[in-house]
Order: sequence, then C-alpha cells, then structure tokens
Amino acid sequence: MIPGINPKQMKEMMKKMGIKQEEIHAEEVIIKCPDKNLVILNPQIIKMNMMGQDSLQITGEIQEVPTKHFTDEDVKTVMEEADCSKKAAIEALEETHGDLAEAILKLKR
Repeated sequence: MIPGINPKQMKEMMKKMGIKQEEIHAEEVIIKCPDKNLVILNPQIIKMNMMGQDSLQITGEIQEVPTKHFTDEDVKTVMEEADCSKKAAIEALEETHGDLAEAILKLKR
C-alpha cells in the first residue's frame, strides 16, 4: 500500500471513501499465460470493491513455470517417426510449440 501509513488507518480511510476490502485466504494463485504459468506461493490477497468494480491485490513468492504444449504421446510419436532420442524429440517439440509435423521434419533434416 502506501509506505509510512498504518494498515488499520488505511483500511479505515478506504472504508470512508466507499472502498470495501476483504482478505481472501489461499494456498497458491496460478496465472496462466500462453507460454508460462505464474505460480504465487503463500499469497496475501486483498479483494477491493470500488464503485461496483472488483480488483485484487496479490503479493507472495512468484515462480515462473514454462507450459508444455505437448503430451507424452506426442513425444513418443516424434521419437518413432523421426527415429530419435526422447531428449531430441522434447527439444524439437518445445522449439515448434508442440507442432508434431514440424518437429518430425526438423529432426529429419
């Protein structure tokens, strides 16, 4: 919030301005992005309502976790079709964002 202001005083000021606050208890928060997930561990979550509009303030330990765009079956298919190792199949699938045909062609070149 604002440095140097007592949280209790801040809450009271916000209440006077018509801003409602509610603490939400959670173990983790996951934000899903196209290329990764942001996992927030031990989050402190404050839900605020101003003029009918809800917003969240989330603080905690943030970890970035890359998302996988393919399955174990996809890896197996690439390994068989391109006659390659599991490691090479996974790398090709990661580079092609899970496109099996492109991964196989890449490994056959």
